[in-house]
Amino acid sequence: MMKKVLIMLAVPRQEFEEILPDWEIVYPANEAFTHDELVTKVANVDAIVTVYGNKLTNEVIDAAPKLKMIANFGAGYDNIDMAHANAKGIVVTNSPDPVTEPTAELAMGLMIAVARRLGEMNNILKNKQDLKWGVMRNLSTTLVGKQLGIVGMGAIGKALARRAVASGMSVVYHNRKRIDESIEKEFNATYLPFEELLKTSDVVSLNMPLTAETKKMIGAKELALMKSSAYLINTARGPVVDEDALIEALKTDKIAGAGLDVFENEPLIPDAFRDLPNVVLMPHLGTATHETRGEMSKLVAYNIWTYFSGGVPPNRVN
Repeated sequence: MMKKVLIMLAVPRQEFEEILPDWEIVYPANEAFTHDELVTKVANVDAIVTVYGNKLTNEVIDAAPKLKMIANFGAGYDNIDMAHANAKGIVVTNSPDPVTEPTAELAMGLMIAVARRLGEMNNILKNKQDLKWGVMRNLSTTLVGKQLGIVGMGAIGKALARRAVASGMSVVYHNRKRIDESIEKEFNATYLPFEELLKTSDVVSLNMPLTAETKKMIGAKELALMKSSAYLINTARGPVVDEDALIEALKTDKIAGAGLDVFENEPLIPDAFRDLPNVVLMPHLGTATHETRGEMSKLVAYNIWTYFSGGVPPNRVN
């Protein structure tokens, strides 16, 4: 009997058709299935493709008695109740490799944008606001010679470290577990305790997954430790930062600025972030390139093909 996979959102489809030619693909007619549509359409599916940032409810899982696999389109899988999936014996995979370079690329871009005031100057000029030109006006901060503190030295953190070193920055990091000395040397990265990293870094980049331990890891206490000239970059998950505390720190010049790709209650963005000139905003686009989306679909489809062919999916997370 033909196996069936349901894809929750309209991600690139061609890769699924090429890798799973004998499967029935249930694909949304519009951008995404509604929750009610999902509940009715999963009754006979063998696999569901979820998409980061879009919650797969337990009600949908329970409405799929044949479900053997949840394949997540994205590295983070906090949109899935892992305890519930485990209890039902459902295999869960993610797709981390394609997201590494574009996410690091965007983090580097946010660093440059906020330090060099790209967003602020662009908005002033495009809105035809008055701007006084001059050699000592509109000054910004160069990143050359500055210290980047990376919180979360996984694949994305390492890719960011490589870019930062190439840009003339020094790199320190904090991780749940210290990485091997050989890898530290490869990325010219020095391990520091968390508080020491916050106190000494000119830019702090958040690159850790969202877990119970990392939720609101950056709050008022942590922001108070940072230099008043420092910048915070978040391309991880919105809830790792206490947004109210960050807004207060930005308004009172406790830190110099922030570059944010993720938010606590997406797609809602606090108006304070929109109003502050020293904040650069992106709508969760760390992986959003034409090339990356296709690569992600390919990897998700390959995980499904591998599992149902009797193999071990390369990106199994449970």
